[in-house]
Amino acid sequence: MNDIKSVSPQQIGLDEWVRLVAEHTKADRVIWCDGSQKEYDSLIADLVAKGTLIKLNQEKRPDSYLARTDPSDVARVEERTFICSANREDAGPTNPWMAPDQMKSLMAELFEGAMQGRTMYVIPFSMGPIDSPLARYGVEITDSEYVVVNMHIMTRVLPEVFNRIRNGNGWVATIHSVGAPNSDATWPCNKEKYISHFPETLEVWSFGSGYGGNALLGKKCMSLRIGSHLARKEGWLAEHMLIMRLISPEGKRYHISAAFPSACGKTNLAMLKPSLDGWKVETIGDDIAWISPNANGRLRAINPENGFFGVAPGTSEKSNPVAMQMLAKETLFTNVAMTSDGDVWWEGMTREIPEGLTDWRGEKYQAGRALPAAHPNARFTSPARNCPTIAADWDDPEGFELDAIIFGGRRSSGIPLITESESWSHGVFMGASMASEQTAAAEGTVGELRRDPFAMLPFCGYNMADYWGHWLGFSDKDLKLPKIFRVNWFLKNSESKFVWPGFSENARALKWIVGRVEGQVEIKRTPLGGLPLLADLGIAELNLSEEDEAYLLHWSKSEVGKELEAVQEYLGKFGDHLPEELAIELEKRLAFFDKN
Repeated sequence: MNDIKSVSPQQIGLDEWVRLVAEHTKADRVIWCDGSQKEYDSLIADLVAKGTLIKLNQEKRPDSYLARTDPSDVARVEERTFICSANREDAGPTNPWMAPDQMKSLMAELFEGAMQGRTMYVIPFSMGPIDSPLARYGVEITDSEYVVVNMHIMTRVLPEVFNRIRNGNGWVATIHSVGAPNSDATWPCNKEKYISHFPETLEVWSFGSGYGGNALLGKKCMSLRIGSHLARKEGWLAEHMLIMRLISPEGKRYHISAAFPSACGKTNLAMLKPSLDGWKVETIGDDIAWISPNANGRLRAINPENGFFGVAPGTSEKSNPVAMQMLAKETLFTNVAMTSDGDVWWEGMTREIPEGLTDWRGEKYQAGRALPAAHPNARFTSPARNCPTIAADWDDPEGFELDAIIFGGRRSSGIPLITESESWSHGVFMGASMASEQTAAAEGTVGELRRDPFAMLPFCGYNMADYWGHWLGFSDKDLKLPKIFRVNWFLKNSESKFVWPGFSENARALKWIVGRVEGQVEIKRTPLGGLPLLADLGIAELNLSEEDEAYLLHWSKSEVGKELEAVQEYLGKFGDHLPEELAIELEKRLAFFDKN
C-alpha cells in the first residue's frame, strides 16, 4: 500500500501524490492554486480576518500588510535543516544528515493529521521564466495561506506548470506544514521543526516553521539545496548570488554576479545608485543566480525568482533609496515595527525613532530599552516589477553573460577593500575560504566570525568540497570565464568606525572591476591576489584621512598568516574530498609566509 514515506512523487505522478498527502495529513479540503490576482486578494482578506496580517495605512502604503510571527519562528533553523542523501559522505561535514528512510519515517509521523481543520493548498510554480532553458518546475503543498501569498510574489505561480508536469517534465515535489492542526493562532507553528531535503528523489519536506526560507520552499530549498544537486548533475551552477547590470557612461553593459552572506548588502548592491556621474545600475536579481554555459562559450545567468525577500533593518534612503521606493506599495512586511498611524518602521530606517511605536511582538515600544522595535531579521516581500531599477529585460529566458563574479562578507580587518584573483582556481579558493561576521539572518551569535564558503554554507545541497570541485571543473571546459574578485565594504579603523563609506560609493570598486575586465588599469601583485592602485579607485573626493586611505588596501603578514592557518584548519575538515587545486592554492600562499 502506498504511503508518503515509501513512494517517489515523480514515479506515482502529481495527482496520486497530492491525494496521498491529503489523506495522510487529514486536510479538511484541497485547493489547487491558479496564481491569479483574485486568488491572492481572497487569501489576503482571509489572513486579515484571522489576524495573521494587519492592513497598513493604505494612503501611505497601498496594498501592503504586516505579519508578526511567533517569537520562536524568526529565522532559518540551520541545525534542523537536513540533507538526506543516500550516503552520508555526499552531504559532507557542513550539513546535518539523516538517512532518507529514517527521516521520512520520523517526519511522516509528524505530518500525520497535521492539516486537520486546515486547508491544503497545492501551488504550481516555475523558478525562472517558464520557457527558459534554465527554468525548473516545482509544486509546494502547504497548509499556510501566508506561504501561498508569499509564493505568489516570489515565484511564478502558473497552472501551466501542472500541465507540463503531467506531460512528463521534471519537477521538485515539496511538502510544508506549520504543524498546528485545528489551531486558531494568528501565527501557527510547532516547536518541533525540520526542513529536510532528499536530493536523489527531488523532494523537500518542511515541518513546524511558517517563516521565510523554511516555508517558502521555492527559495533556498529548491533554488539552492536541491538546485545545487541538479546543477552538479546537469553541468550548471545554482548560486546564492545577486545579478546586476553596470552601464558605463559610454553605454557599454557589464553583467556581474556577487555572493554575500545574508544581511551583508546583496540587495543594496543589486539596487545601487552609483555616486559616479554617467554610471548606471540595473537590477536583475538580488539573491539567487542560476548560471550555465551557453553556445558562445560564456557563463550566462538568470534570476529564478520573481520578487525580493529582503532584510528590512538597515534599509534606508541612504543605504538603499531604490528599495525604499519599491517598498512603497504591494509589499508584505514581517516582524517590523508599526507606527501610530499604521505605517512600518525598523532600526536604521530613520535617525529619529517615531513616537508611539508598536514593536514586532505587538507590544508598546519603550525607547531606550535593549530590545529592538523590529526584529533584526525582519523581512519584506515585494514583487520584482516594483523595483525602480529593474532591467526591462530582467526575465530574459536566455539570461545574461557574466563579465565578473564577486565574493564578499563582513570583515572588520585583515581583508582589503578589493582583491582580484590570480586565476580561476585562485578565485575558487577565495570563495571557498570566505568568512563573515555573523548576522541575525540565521541562528547563532551575531558578530562571531564563521566560514561561509561562496555564501553557500547553509544552502549547498551536497558535500561542499565536491561543490568546489564542480566549480573548478569549469576551467577544463572551452569557456571564456569571468574574472573573480573579493570585496570587503566593512573595514573598521582603530576607532571602530567604518573606513569605506559604502552604499553608492561602492560604484568606485565596480568601476575598477570594469577597468580590469577591459585591461585598462594595473594591479599590485600580492600573496592575497591583485590589489588596486589607490589612485585608480578615484577616492580623492571622499575626503578620507591618510590613515584610512592606506587601511583600505592594507594587509599584514601576521593577520594574513593567522587567516591562512584558520583556512587550513577549515579545509582540513573535508579530508579526501578536498580538491587538489585548492590544496595547491593554499600551499602557495603558506609557502610565501614561510619564506618571508
